[in-house]
Amino acid sequence: MNETLTGWWDSSATFKKCTAEKASFVFLGLFDLILTILAINLGLFEINPLVRFMVQIPALLLAVKFVIPVLIAWIMPGRLLLPAIALLAIAVIWNLKELVIFLIQ
Repeated sequence: MNETLTGWWDSSATFKKCTAEKASFVFLGLFDLILTILAINLGLFEINPLVRFMVQIPALLLAVKFVIPVLIAWIMPGRLLLPAIALLAIAVIWNLKELVIFLIQ
């Protein structure tokens, strides 16, 4: 039990390293969540069937799109988050593009 607490403490101590990467990962995930909710409320259709299911259960959507990424950022070294940050950035840009196209029409 003490080893587990020590492991979590060490993880929290390293959270200060690579803060920019970890914050980017969390904020991009949060921005993706906000864009998803906005798009659904505007009447757009979610392409991803897993997210489409989760939209029906808001607590599950919040857990998967925000709580889990925070835990991942807490545990993972920042440099290992870089590929995920790139993919999240692409998803956010795509979502913004789709929202702009929808709102212009």
